[in-house]
Amino acid sequence: MVTTTIARPLIRRLTIERFRGIKNLVWYPKPGVNVILGGGDVGKTTILDAVALLLHPTNTATLTDADYWRREVENGFCIEAVMSVPDGCGINQQTKNAWPWEWNGKDPIQPKMDGDPAVKEASDAVYCLRVRGTADFDVVFEVLQPDAAADHFSVSVRRSIGLVRLGGDDRNDRDLRLIQGSALDRLLSDKTLRSRLGKLLASSDIEEQLHDDAKKKLRILDKAFRESALPDGLGLGLTGGQSFSLNALIGLTANKDGVDLPLSTWGAGTRKLAALEIAAAHHGESPITVVDEIERGLEPYRQRILMEQIQSGNSQVFLTTHSAAALSAARNASLWYVDATGTIGRLPDRAESHERRDPETFLARIAIVAEGATEVGFVTALLKRAIGDDLLARGIWVTDGCGNVASLDLLEGLANSGLKFGGFADNEGTFPDRWAALKKKLDNLLFRWPSGCIEENLIKLVPPQDLETFIRDSKDEYTGDRLRTLAYRLGLADKDFSSIVAHSPDLTALVIAAATGTVPDDKKDAEKSVKKVLQKHAEKWFKSAEGGTELAAKVFDFNLWPQLKRQLLPFLNAVRAALSFSEITDLPS
Repeated sequence: MVTTTIARPLIRRLTIERFRGIKNLVWYPKPGVNVILGGGDVGKTTILDAVALLLHPTNTATLTDADYWRREVENGFCIEAVMSVPDGCGINQQTKNAWPWEWNGKDPIQPKMDGDPAVKEASDAVYCLRVRGTADFDVVFEVLQPDAAADHFSVSVRRSIGLVRLGGDDRNDRDLRLIQGSALDRLLSDKTLRSRLGKLLASSDIEEQLHDDAKKKLRILDKAFRESALPDGLGLGLTGGQSFSLNALIGLTANKDGVDLPLSTWGAGTRKLAALEIAAAHHGESPITVVDEIERGLEPYRQRILMEQIQSGNSQVFLTTHSAAALSAARNASLWYVDATGTIGRLPDRAESHERRDPETFLARIAIVAEGATEVGFVTALLKRAIGDDLLARGIWVTDGCGNVASLDLLEGLANSGLKFGGFADNEGTFPDRWAALKKKLDNLLFRWPSGCIEENLIKLVPPQDLETFIRDSKDEYTGDRLRTLAYRLGLADKDFSSIVAHSPDLTALVIAAATGTVPDDKKDAEKSVKKVLQKHAEKWFKSAEGGTELAAKVFDFNLWPQLKRQLLPFLNAVRAALSFSEITDLPS
């Protein structure tokens, strides 16, 4: 078998089954920095915890029933990674060797032996590494062999692969201490320090530092031991054990104003940056790095510094963020999104410009791509009636897709990555096949009018006798301008409504044309300046988020909802379902 080796550990495929809130997930992360985005409670941190548990540097990991899917402990959980592992990690230098698989880009396959005619060129060597949580709350680390056997995945190999974990508020960051397997421990690699410290501390008369009352109690305890035939001559000394090491008490200190202070007591940002520096100091080593909420405790400028530092390294990194500042600095990272269904997918290249313009879209629990500003206002107002006023608190974000085609491109790219975003768009009669394919993927999360645009579909439902009132806005700010656009289209100097009605053969069509900025057929050959004036008429009507909100209010003020309910309610219920809310049968008036 001819295989190639690599200089750093890489997770090629991560599979999670029944771990915490994730029932099943298969993910192919990229070699560099993987930024996981999404709203709250969709599984982002669980993915990081799965990686951290798989590479846990000790055998002391403890489980609770909350670590199992729906607390179904009897079914256990399983986390498996197909990994490329450097030879220096010692995976092939154990008492019982682990044999590599071959990687075909999607799955590990049985290795082909040298001389096999199917072997034409070198292939990547990978290992199948697994951690299981059993029904007895045991944690089992395993290496899956190509012959289907499962051998022990040793602590020494896990430590050699390396894990740097930058958490949130834990002020005793393990990588700043000489805890076994920590980044600092691997960097200094002084294996005899523990025994030397033990001898040094054993020779210290610690009990002499006790107060007299405490000394007396220790003598009484010693007498009780002696009378019970237990070891006597009791004293005090710092001792270690299986889950606690003397070395764990030793951590980095740094000088501040002439005083040496433990680095673990410094700010969160300093500790995060320090831990990365320790990891970078491993000459030739590139441990797997896990960072949960990179922005926690960091000012925006330090978020950018940390993100740049992470991207400049050679490690495979898994991080989460809710910060627009950190996201804007992730120029060389692969961006992934976990949607409300728990599906993870890579954000397509076509989403890059939208991510820069409106990063909140990819930090929400569920985002709706609305075709334009009018749709943003309209959809937001409807969702507030369907779900509640505080959409942001529920992880809902409505974003401006900047046009019909741009919205199609964005939603199409996201859907092709397996992600479920909402969409709300006009039907301009273009790209029918692409829209149909998108509808098939998103189902009711995509709403499109049967034909035409939002203004056309709503205004045509208004009885002609109500149009005069419909034209008025709540603040009476645009009413005069709207009447003026109608009079201009009729060639009237007088803009009063009665004159407009008297000269208009079809008042509804006239209002729709003005509200949408449509150039009439008889003006198609007019000068450019004239057509521009006609197109700008829409600005006085509903072409804004405020205009969309106004339209949504008029739907109920003019009792149009009963005629729209059948079209719009499935979309609203699809958004509710994405948030695990029950279905509703109507909206409050």
